[in-house]
Order: sequence, then structure tokens, then C-alpha cells
Amino acid sequence: MNIDPRIALNALTNALEEHLSAAVNRRGEDDPSVEAAFYNISDTFEAYEDALFASTGEVTPLDLYDEDSDDGDDIIDEDDDLDEDVEED
Repeated sequence: MNIDPRIALNALTNALEEHLSAAVNRRGEDDPSVEAAFYNISDTFEAYEDALFASTGEVTPLDLYDEDSDDGDDIIDEDDDLDEDVEED
């Protein structure tokens, strides 16, 4: 089942809004509403990325950070080829 990427994008932006609201209104260090909103962003981002790819063959330049990763593989390195098209003067 393919989801329209616009619908998935709308769900992602709603998830971001909900996370902001939960963070601003947090009740303590381990507020479960902030944690739930955090994971909702992750889930809706993956759904958007999948819908975007299925519809257009494109992806975003974003990666999800894996808290459990000890080796740093899930973090973009500053030396990655992100700016290979930039010409130097």
C-alpha cells in the first residue's frame, strides 16, 4: 500500500509540532509525553521517506540518529561528500 507523500509529510510536520509542544510543556526529566512524541517523529519520518521514495525515487538528506549505536555509524561525518558539488574560489 503506497501512501501519498503529501499525506506522510503532513503527518511528519504534525509530529514535529506535537514534539515541540511536549518539550515546551514537559513535566520533569523523563516525561513520557516527550518520549512518545520523539518516537512518533521517528515513525512518521520513516513513513514519509518511504512514501517519497515509492512515489518519486527520491530521498531526503536526513538520517535518523540511533541512540543505541556505540560506533557512531549513524551520525553523518563532517567529511562526508555532502559538499562535493561546491566549487572553491
